Amino acid sequence: MPRWKALPEELDPQVREFAGHLRRLVDRSGLSLAAVADRTGYSKTSWERYLNGRLLAPKGAIVALAEVTGTQLHHLTTMWELAERAWSRSEMRHDMTMEAIRISQARAALNEAGVAAAPVASRRAARTAGGGTSGAGVGGGTGVSTAGGPVGEGPGAGRPSVPVQRSTAPRIPQQPHPGAVPDAGGSDHLTGSGPGGRKEGGRRKLPLVLAGVVGALLLIAGAVLLTDLGGDDDAGAAAATPSAEPTASAPQLPAGVGCGGADCTGQDPEAMGCGGEFAGTVARATVGGGLVEVRYSETCGAAWARITQASPGDTVKITDGSSEQEGTVDADADAYTPMVAVKKASDAKACATLASGTTGCTTPE
Repeated sequence: MPRWKALPEELDPQVREFAGHLRRLVDRSGLSLAAVADRTGYSKTSWERYLNGRLLAPKGAIVALAEVTGTQLHHLTTMWELAERAWSRSEMRHDMTMEAIRISQARAALNEAGVAAAPVASRRAARTAGGGTSGAGVGGGTGVSTAGGPVGEGPGAGRPSVPVQRSTAPRIPQQPHPGAVPDAGGSDHLTGSGPGGRKEGGRRKLPLVLAGVVGALLLIAGAVLLTDLGGDDDAGAAAATPSAEPTASAPQLPAGVGCGGADCTGQDPEAMGCGGEFAGTVARATVGGGLVEVRYSETCGAAWARITQASPGDTVKITDGSSEQEGTVDADADAYTPMVAVKKASDAKACATLASGTTGCTTPE
C-alpha cells in the first residue's frame, strides 16, 4: 500500500508542488509521521492534513520540519510563500464560485415566481374584460324608453349604456284634480276645461312599473358584479405575492457536507465536511507563541476557531456575539472548536487564553 494518498485533483499546482516537496523531505528523513509530530511539536493529525493537501502547513511547522530534516530554511520558506499565495487565490475563487451559485439560485427563484404570477394576472384581466361586456349586455338589453313609450321603442332602445340615471326613477303620478271623476276604464276625466285639464290614461302606469323593476334589477346586478371583481382583486393580490416561496426550500448542500446554518452550531467542522475546500481563514492573530484563526465556511454558513503552535492547556473559543464554542489544546499542540452559525464571516471572533495567562483575539483581515 502506498504511503501517501493521492492529492486532490482540484488542488492548485503551486500547492500541489509544495505538498509533494514536503512528502519527499519526510521520505528522505526516514521518519514516521509520529516521529515527525514528536520532533516538530505539531500533531500527527495535523501533518496528515498538511501532507495530503487538505490544509496548508503554517510557517512555524515548516521551520520545525526544516530543522528536523536538515533542509535549508530559505529555500523551503520561499516555496511556502508561493504556496500560501496560491492557497489564498484558491479560496478567493471558491468564494466567487459560491457567490455565482447563490446568484443563479436567486434568479431561478425569481423566474419561478414570475411564471406563477402570470396566470393570476391573466385571469384578472379576463374577469375585468368579461365584467365590462356583461354590464354592457345588461344595459343594452333593457330597451326601456326614456320618453315613457313602450319597451323596445324610443331613443333608449339598443343602447349599450345602463339607463339607470334616466329611467329607473318612476315618475310621481299627478294627483287627480279635485274635480275629476274616475270612469269605468280606470281613467280620470277632468270636469273642467281649463288649461290644466288633460287626460291621464291607465296604460302609462305599465311602462313606469317595468322601468322601476328593471332599474332595481340593474342595481342588484351591478352590486354583485362589483363585489365579485373586488374579491377577485383581493385573491389576485394574495396569489401574486409568491416572494416567500423561494425561501421555503433551503439550497442544496454539496456532497459530503452534513449541515447548514443553525444546524451546524455545536457540530465538528471536520465531521460535517465544512472544512477543507469549503473553508478559509478570514481573521487571525498571534497570541504568545500560538496562531489563532477564524475559519469560515460559506457553504455551511458557520465559523469555528483554530489554534496552532500552542501548548497543552491553552484554550481557544469562537463567538458570534450571542453564543460561543470552546476547544482545549492537548499534546498535539493544536485544537479547534465546534462551529457557530453566522450570517457573514465578520460576525465571528476567535480568542485564545494561554496556560500562562496571556489572552488575545483576532481582528478581521
